[in-house]
Amino acid sequence: MKVLAVVVTYNRLELLKRTIKCLRETKNLDGIVVVNNDSTDGTQAWLESQEGLTVIHQANVGGAGGFKTGMKYAYDAGADWIWCMDDDVFPRPDCLGKLMSHCDDKEVGIMSPRRIMDGKIFTTEFKDFNLTDTFASTTVMPLRKIEVENVTAISGAAFEGLFIRREVIDKIGYPNDQLFIFYDDTDYCIRTLMAGYKIIYVPEALMDKYKFFTDVTWIQRAASKRWKRFYQIRNGAWFNHHYGKTAGVRNFRSIMTLSGYVGQAFILGLFTKAYRLKDTIGFIKAYNDGRQERLGKIDYL
Repeated sequence: MKVLAVVVTYNRLELLKRTIKCLRETKNLDGIVVVNNDSTDGTQAWLESQEGLTVIHQANVGGAGGFKTGMKYAYDAGADWIWCMDDDVFPRPDCLGKLMSHCDDKEVGIMSPRRIMDGKIFTTEFKDFNLTDTFASTTVMPLRKIEVENVTAISGAAFEGLFIRREVIDKIGYPNDQLFIFYDDTDYCIRTLMAGYKIIYVPEALMDKYKFFTDVTWIQRAASKRWKRFYQIRNGAWFNHHYGKTAGVRNFRSIMTLSGYVGQAFILGLFTKAYRLKDTIGFIKAYNDGRQERLGKIDYL
């Protein structure tokens, strides 16, 4: 069984070094593919100085485009399983082995390991989708609200250690690179389920996750992540419109998210640097783009 890891990186060289170190200490791993999304912090020079890595440099096409490139390389290289991760997660030495112990179940298409951040369980996985109730969340039974100590079936997980069977790619292809960031992993998971595969959460397979924004104010944190909110609004509206099973979900559910961010931008834009007043117009445009399923890299940030 051939296993290749795919790491997508952008301007986080010190974190990338730690991720690569952990992967080099991992048994049963046949190769490491690093996709560099046009980093400007010395990442390219460092990668080119390393031995034993397959390195792909490309324009910044977001996490979605990075994973598409890396997964395609790994698939073409004959990988039976592809282990996808960002540069801010650090697999423990036995993490891959714990995942591989479940490979014999042919119904399993994707596995998600457990992440530990600052000594605590960090999880964004959830057990089901709600595609019918306009006023309910898209996700049902997030694992952060329940205690999970055994392997359990889930419906959604992040590209932070996802272990993907080759046959899944045969059936559904690659991540949608037009999403750039946000919902690319959710979309890939729902497509996997629709193709008839199971997704499982494997709590004994452990990765550590870096904790950002430990020494900044809430305003500083919000300002640094402001640009991501456009993608969050647009891609959420796209997801609900694309997969929603009722008119309410397709056309109105995402208004709740939109109104929250418009309100924040309007109020905070008056008194802080977390948002700009013109962001309110941008958020509305992002929502409309999502509903009309216009994707790609956003140029009106």
